[in-house]
Amino acid sequence: MAFQVEFVSPESSLYSGEGTQVVARTRGGGEIAFLTGHEPFVGSLQASEVRVSETSGQVQSFAVRSGFVSVTGDKVTVLSDEATPTGNIDLATARADLEAAQAALSANADDAYAREDLRWAELRVRLASGGGAAVAGGH
Repeated sequence: MAFQVEFVSPESSLYSGEGTQVVARTRGGGEIAFLTGHEPFVGSLQASEVRVSETSGQVQSFAVRSGFVSVTGDKVTVLSDEATPTGNIDLATARADLEAAQAALSANADDAYAREDLRWAELRVRLASGGGAAVAGGH
C-alpha cells in the first residue's frame, strides 16, 4: 500500500510521488522509517539523507540540510529550505564548501554556523561520492 510523498521548499516542490517507505534522520531521535499507516508525526530533521522507496521499486535519495518531516494520514511531507536530489549534487561545490567550513572552524572552533555548514558539506560530499545511509558528520 502506498502513500503520497512530497518535498517542499519555500520556492518550489522538489519532489512529489507515491512511496511505500520514507527513511529520515530526526534530531535527537535517530533514523526513522515511515510506512503506510504510520501514526501522525512531526519531527525536526538534521543534515542527512532522506530516502524514498517508490511504488516502482526505485529509491530516490535526497540531501536535506535541515527542516521538518510531517506524517498525516496517507501523506509524508518533508519541508526544508535546502534539499537536493543526491544525483544533482555538485561535488566540486560541496568540496569547496567543506574547505570553507573547515577554515571557519579553524578560526573559531565554537562557531555553530560553521559546524552546521561542515555537516551539510560533509553530507553532500559523501552522497556525491557514492556513500549513503551513514550519519553526516558522525552524529
